[in-house]
Amino acid sequence: MTRRGFCRRTLGFGAAAVVSAGARRQAHAEAASGKAMRPAVADWMGKAGGPRGWRIGAGLNGFMSSSSTYKKTYPIWEALHFCQKEGFDGVELVVGWPMGGYPDPADDKRIEALRGLYDRYGLKIYTIQPDSPGRPFAESPEERKAWLEGFAKQIRLCTRLGCEFIGHWPGGGLGNQTIDQAIDHCVDSYRRAARRCADAGIWLSFEIEPPFIFNTLDHLKRILTGVNHPACKTNYDPSHFDVISGGKGKPETMLEALGVEHIGHVHLTDTDGTMFGGTSKHLPCGDGHCDIHASLMTLWKGGYRGWIMIDGWIIKDVYDACRKGKRAIDRALSASKG
Repeated sequence: MTRRGFCRRTLGFGAAAVVSAGARRQAHAEAASGKAMRPAVADWMGKAGGPRGWRIGAGLNGFMSSSSTYKKTYPIWEALHFCQKEGFDGVELVVGWPMGGYPDPADDKRIEALRGLYDRYGLKIYTIQPDSPGRPFAESPEERKAWLEGFAKQIRLCTRLGCEFIGHWPGGGLGNQTIDQAIDHCVDSYRRAARRCADAGIWLSFEIEPPFIFNTLDHLKRILTGVNHPACKTNYDPSHFDVISGGKGKPETMLEALGVEHIGHVHLTDTDGTMFGGTSKHLPCGDGHCDIHASLMTLWKGGYRGWIMIDGWIIKDVYDACRKGKRAIDRALSASKG
């Protein structure tokens, strides 16, 4: 089962949280009137890392997948208290956990309730894994249009939650088209989505995975080059980059070949270079064959400043993964100052 299918299986009826992105929207208003769009977006991204350069997030997808796969129980209050105690800065929401789906962007009451929950633990909802059905690369113009409309609604939700950016995972079948046609369609959809993100004062950071139809460095470069918009970036996930580049334990080489300037978010995890649960196997940092420190220093030296999420996807003990990931980040930050 794919990550997207896994999330949809757990979907019910639920909620998510709020703060204004007013400063970033104001910066874009200036850019949209003809003044330097690229510096405006670069400024938002540069500030996202805070005074240390990186902020550390916990992915609720880890708790969700560990709960479902290993029948472990992670009460939401316990998970958020853990994040607060361990010094995390924020969380990435996932649809379907801990209960149900996201609220409508216009549902003030439910958004405020969720905002209060995370605020009590001093955690920022900095991004979401969106609930956006359809394929941005579909051969059907109608499906692509429907996807964009659904994604636009998720962008509105992000602004209500005070998110820095929005994620996306271009999963789904190729359909009755060539891979070149699918890339062209994805480029067009992502360019439109990036414009809407910039209008809202956020950016888009998408992620490709080995089982997706887009699953090579060439695919990734062609999408980014084709979109050519400052508000369209991609995720760096060492497990995916490792498997895509041959499972040699050196995902940072693919990162260097791509260019750190294209990274909009980091999903930090180790791997052993194999597949598990429908995607690259995720392991706590230090438990796999990757040099996580090398990845982090490549990001730092390449100028990445922003959020790093500890990705506990289908890891049995998410708390252990979070602790090990945070220690790896803290070590890299210390090394960066030496």
